[in-house]
Amino acid sequence: MRVEAFDFEFPRELIAERPIEPRDAARLLIVRRDLEDRRIADLPGLLRPGDVLVVNDTRVIPVRLHGRRGEANVEITLHRGLGGGLWRAFAKGARRLKPGDELSFGPGFTAAVTNKEQEGDVVLRFAAEGAALSALLERFGRMPLPPYIRRDKGGDPADRLDYQTIFAARDGAVAAPTAGLHFTPALVAALRAAGIMFETVTLHVGAGTFLPVKVEDTRDHRMHAEFGMIDPATAERLNAARRAGRRLVAVGTTSLRLLESAADERGIIQPFAAETALFITPGYRFRAVDILLTNFHLPRSTLFMLVSAFAGLERMKRAYAHAIEARYRFFSYGDACLLSPESAA
Repeated sequence: MRVEAFDFEFPRELIAERPIEPRDAARLLIVRRDLEDRRIADLPGLLRPGDVLVVNDTRVIPVRLHGRRGEANVEITLHRGLGGGLWRAFAKGARRLKPGDELSFGPGFTAAVTNKEQEGDVVLRFAAEGAALSALLERFGRMPLPPYIRRDKGGDPADRLDYQTIFAARDGAVAAPTAGLHFTPALVAALRAAGIMFETVTLHVGAGTFLPVKVEDTRDHRMHAEFGMIDPATAERLNAARRAGRRLVAVGTTSLRLLESAADERGIIQPFAAETALFITPGYRFRAVDILLTNFHLPRSTLFMLVSAFAGLERMKRAYAHAIEARYRFFSYGDACLLSPESAA
């Protein structure tokens, strides 16, 4: 498909710079053949007893670093660990970096440029690795907020908590699974009391989720890879739920992509521990997910293509036009929508 089919215009002021408090006060657009304006806090009455909410328990690590190369300032965002202290990173001013350059991010925190790849992409080898590197990132790093959220150079300490879901347990993401940001302990308790179940999977979200689609046709786009895990016991419980006629509700596009990556042609979810680069566009046949809770996404993005595949492109364009007119808050810290498949009433 032509990428321009997924374009739309919206006012910049609708981008949420900070999350609403409490989180479950965010607005929720119900998208079926008709549209309905609700709140996240209404979820216990909108879902069915026995539904299974599948959440992503990845934890965002503070991988945005400010440092120096000699007398020059550098800004680095790590986006993919390669093991052994090696990380692939986006670098501002990458043209000025060359293999062998030493970068300093703080006392005892250094890295060397090993090679340059595509434009803006470098590979760094840190002097520390494992737990020692994690401790240095926690001390000197900042949260890797998406580029459309404006912050001063020093960042905002509040983002350490704001850009983390209550399900976060496994370090590895460099972007938040943002649909999960709406959940509070009170909402989880209310959902459980309504007979709604929770299951946890892990997809370490990569910074590539924010990269624009630069090609003209979706067939030419190369999707970024992300590492995901579904353990055997979780896979079996999810399959048992579906055999019993219960719906799987993906909390976010990350959970959906992982479930669909793990599902075989019969729709049976297999244990999974691998990278996925699944790129979902209209025409894709969904095998594992019945309902999707997700935020509002960037125009021409792979995420808007995914929701258009799930709920229908024309339906999503109508939903986004309504959201813009009704002044919904957009993107990572913004409001959400609850999507039924295009075939649903």
